[in-house]
Amino acid sequence: MSLNNMIMKYGKLIIDKKEYMYIKRILNISAYAEDFQTKKSLQRLIDELKNAQIVNECDMPKDVIRFNSKIMVYSENGWEKSIQLVMPQDKDAKQDKISILTPMGAALFGYSEGDTIEWDFPSGNQVIKIITVVQDKNQKKIEKPI
Repeated sequence: MSLNNMIMKYGKLIIDKKEYMYIKRILNISAYAEDFQTKKSLQRLIDELKNAQIVNECDMPKDVIRFNSKIMVYSENGWEKSIQLVMPQDKDAKQDKISILTPMGAALFGYSEGDTIEWDFPSGNQVIKIITVVQDKNQKKIEKPI
């Protein structure tokens, strides 16, 4: 599957305005990541953010992946995984909470339920289908960007 054949429900990433500001800042700080694969994933996210649709909280579709979203993903390689996308300081591998600053976190942010994406992970290029997206209403929201 080529990048041109990716399936996107909304045609582009959709990101909450406050989360967008937060991500821009942490990506600037993270530009110094030493791991090549992480650096490559973050650069692709930076490139995708240039075309993202930035919306107010009240206009965010419920099926778009954002901070604290709980996500079920399926890979064409046959694995399925439930994860929660979180801010870097909230990551916890034992609870399947992955940071936006990981290749998987960077790959999923802003996409929606039903989207299919192709991403270059440390284990190689993979096609990922987003099966479900559920917003965790108990998680704190970004009140103002750092």
